[in-house]
Amino acid sequence: MEKGFLPICRRDMEEMGIKQLDFVYVSGDAYVDHPSFGHAIIMRTLEAHGYTVGIIAQPDWKDKTSIMEFGEPRLGFLVSSGNMDSMVNHYSVSKKRRKTDAYTPGGVMGKRPDYAVVVYSNLIRQVYKHTPIILGGIEASLRRLAHYDYWSDKLKRSILLDSGADLLSYGMGERSIVEIAEALDSGIDVKDLTFVPGTVYKTKSMDSVYDALTLPGYDELKADKLIYARSFYTQYCNTDPFSGKRLVEPYGEHLYVVQNPPAKPLSQSEMDRVYSYPYMRTYHPSYEEKGGVPAISEVKFSLISNRGCFGGCSFCALTFHQGRIIQTRSHESLLAEAGQFIWDKDFKGYIHDVGGPTANFRHPSCEKQLEHGACKTKQCLFPRPCKNLNVDHKDYIVLLRKLRELPNVKKVFIRSGIRFDYVMADQDDTFFRELCKYHVSGQLKVAPEHVSDAVLTRMGKPENSVYQAFTKKYKKINQEIHKEQYLVPYLMSSHPGSTMKEAVELAEYLRDLGYMPEQVQDFYPTPSTLSTCMYYTGVDPRDMKPVYVPRNPHEKAMQRALIQYRNPKNYDLVLEALKKAGRMDLVGYDKHCLIRPRQKDGRTQAFSGKNAGGKTRSSDRKTFIGKEQRKKRTIRNVHKKKTKK
Repeated sequence: MEKGFLPICRRDMEEMGIKQLDFVYVSGDAYVDHPSFGHAIIMRTLEAHGYTVGIIAQPDWKDKTSIMEFGEPRLGFLVSSGNMDSMVNHYSVSKKRRKTDAYTPGGVMGKRPDYAVVVYSNLIRQVYKHTPIILGGIEASLRRLAHYDYWSDKLKRSILLDSGADLLSYGMGERSIVEIAEALDSGIDVKDLTFVPGTVYKTKSMDSVYDALTLPGYDELKADKLIYARSFYTQYCNTDPFSGKRLVEPYGEHLYVVQNPPAKPLSQSEMDRVYSYPYMRTYHPSYEEKGGVPAISEVKFSLISNRGCFGGCSFCALTFHQGRIIQTRSHESLLAEAGQFIWDKDFKGYIHDVGGPTANFRHPSCEKQLEHGACKTKQCLFPRPCKNLNVDHKDYIVLLRKLRELPNVKKVFIRSGIRFDYVMADQDDTFFRELCKYHVSGQLKVAPEHVSDAVLTRMGKPENSVYQAFTKKYKKINQEIHKEQYLVPYLMSSHPGSTMKEAVELAEYLRDLGYMPEQVQDFYPTPSTLSTCMYYTGVDPRDMKPVYVPRNPHEKAMQRALIQYRNPKNYDLVLEALKKAGRMDLVGYDKHCLIRPRQKDGRTQAFSGKNAGGKTRSSDRKTFIGKEQRKKRTIRNVHKKKTKK
């Protein structure tokens, strides 16, 4: 057995003197004992509470003996697809199979099945007919009630029913898994575990269900998309641990799926404890021969400082998974973790990230949240910051200063995302200045997502004017501190609400900026987001108003091509998009045009690549010119030098 790691096979279990494990964790990811991996946190939490647990990582789902490695656990099986939904892990937004899997040794694709939670759970049930099965992780959490499944283009039942499992733990799960373990250990039958916050169970009778909101039945949801939109919004308004109600979703006359209210957020001391467990902070040594697990490289020298997000972006599932109330770790806890890896032989002096879903959220958005919860029908930052919002970066500033002073640390980066509208809402520029001075390396990535206010409204993002003000201030501060640093905006195409008109508007913005992004994210309809509900139903569940939805793959390709209009490969798509939008004024030789007409011989002329002033900015060239353009420029420069000589 590898010292310090939890058992991965029967021999490990026997070497530890364990005759029967309390729990067996079945995961779609390889075993990585690092707090950025959900299976590591849940297993170490159980271990800290006195339970024995082993992991079967990426079992062969075609062979039921692979699930029998440890034999039958005393208390139950825990099943998760891993850190990602298995379908997102496997397929791009165009439903094409991905080539690599960062959570598998060597990055090999195909080591887990599609809909992994359902497949693993059914595999277990073939062998162990009565052993409790508890689902967890992101795939189960976001599919806990009826949900739209993009890959099959259908409304699916609760994953609890299709999997044959007994119980589902949603959210981060530390509180609920301990309560579940204690209940099972005390002799309570898994079918009687109907009282644990943060869980979902199934029942044939409503006799024991109290204080609940009954949602429309599954048959009604399938028959009418508008009914589903209203049901989804009811779920969305009940994701808060303080104000959320118990929800019941009927499946016929004698089967009900019951979602208990969310578990309470962890206190700071509880968060500290979770991250203080004896993680090995790397993948299991048995994967070394295959090249290790690629995903560890992004998190090995990073720090998770918070959970939750009150940003409320429509396309993000965090509201359903981690919730809107911020939970943080203490400075002492973060410094202690950093103190472990700054002496690592592979540490080069760079802490890659200090953050969470949103890096610069370090406290609840207002004082009311910890007593009354987040507002059901209002957002903290959208459409503009709430008057009760507590905008304060002081604690984060102090934390970053302490980390910068640690030995062996050359630079502390912030890569998990800055909420720029929250930065702009802060009247004190100290954080903004220190961000530019110490925590950016040439480029700062931010997520305006779009420039059209019509689309931004559906996204739950601030008006474009806020981002424009941020860019000006960013440029001004960098000039004052004598640094040449740039913004790299994350942009999204084909989000609900984006017609060809808005797509062209985004292309014009990029033209004026002198920037063509090398990567563009098409909107990806993943389970349990407001945007996915819009995509499926054609209405915004917040106001039930119709929303234009780009669903046709060709139209989506055109919207994407407009963002990368300078790429010659996109010429035909861009031309078609401009014709469809009635914007042929953007085809020509003028400085405002996106593309030029084809020459008489049928060849396509080069794209303008110029800004509104008719000149290509040197700073933009330096930062954003594509690889092929840089190569050609180098060849030209060499040729000029030879000519001069």
